[in-house]
Amino acid sequence: MRFAPPNPIRIADRAAGLNAVSVRSYNERLVLSMLLQHGSTTRFDIGEKTGLSAQTISVIVRSLEQEGLVTRGEAQRGRMGPPTIPMGLNPDGAYSIGISIGFRTTDIVLIDFVGGVIDSATLRHAQPGADHVHPALYATVESLLVKISKAKRRRIAGIGLALPEGFSDTNELKTFKEQVEADFGLEVFVQNDVTAAANGESLFGIARDLDNYLFFYIGAMVHARLVLNHQIHRSGANSAYDVGLLHFERALGSNDVSSEDMWRLAEGSPQYTSAVENWKSDCIALLASKVREARQFVDVGTVVLSSYAPRHLCQSICDSLSNTEQGLTAVVGSIYNSPKAVGAASLPYASRFTTEG
Repeated sequence: MRFAPPNPIRIADRAAGLNAVSVRSYNERLVLSMLLQHGSTTRFDIGEKTGLSAQTISVIVRSLEQEGLVTRGEAQRGRMGPPTIPMGLNPDGAYSIGISIGFRTTDIVLIDFVGGVIDSATLRHAQPGADHVHPALYATVESLLVKISKAKRRRIAGIGLALPEGFSDTNELKTFKEQVEADFGLEVFVQNDVTAAANGESLFGIARDLDNYLFFYIGAMVHARLVLNHQIHRSGANSAYDVGLLHFERALGSNDVSSEDMWRLAEGSPQYTSAVENWKSDCIALLASKVREARQFVDVGTVVLSSYAPRHLCQSICDSLSNTEQGLTAVVGSIYNSPKAVGAASLPYASRFTTEG
């Protein structure tokens, strides 16, 4: 298949949600996997890549259309033979909620079947630290659900929960999961937050058509993942490096003001300019060293950089990295709105609609 995200830990395993949409057969999952991973495609291309017969594909596509998961595009003319009709996912075919618990905030998103963010919310923690469940999390999830119709709520595939490294399975988390499962009838899927961000970028973002690459996430710290043949791998050793945004804040002389506020308040000042350049140099040096380490074992030609830092800073880091490392292309991820939460929201789709589920 085109993209195989790491298997999430399934917290609940019972029939719930998507009551009107049941995708059970391997071949159905195979076709949906292709559409999730390639976007719009034709029945001919599906047959070429899967080996399924034209008759089998027609039966599957017709069934998925009836279930509202797949839609037909406009006929494409201009070549020999009858016009081809591309097939694509119906954005309203399924929905998912993603939650990312971070150092200062918890981000919640509601996405459609093609990764579009329908609604989102951000909860700020009273005290920094990604080690607890925000007391308003359940109510916030509930507020997102009531904004969509009952028919659409029946098409919610589940809830993905992205947790930072070291997050313990607290009673707060257990209570939240039990509440969600009991009150909403939705399965909860758990994944590491950086792996979830890589997952989302591979499924919905700029890495969709990439086979092998290094994924970096710049958050409070810098994290790395190696993606080979669409499989996400993490090092057995420490994969978090203290040259992230907390490092930048310390350079600016404050642990009490977020980087977001510091960029807004201090941009243009000599102190800010100097601190940014020093921080960028540290980031580039770290990323370059990790690229060189990976290249000792695999042929890495692409880096994908994801962050909630301003895009122009990320682009500057990518440009410098591309110029520094021969034969390397570094690109900024295309998921800007809560990349970890969007990645978390992709987990129910991977479980329900792909061959890896």
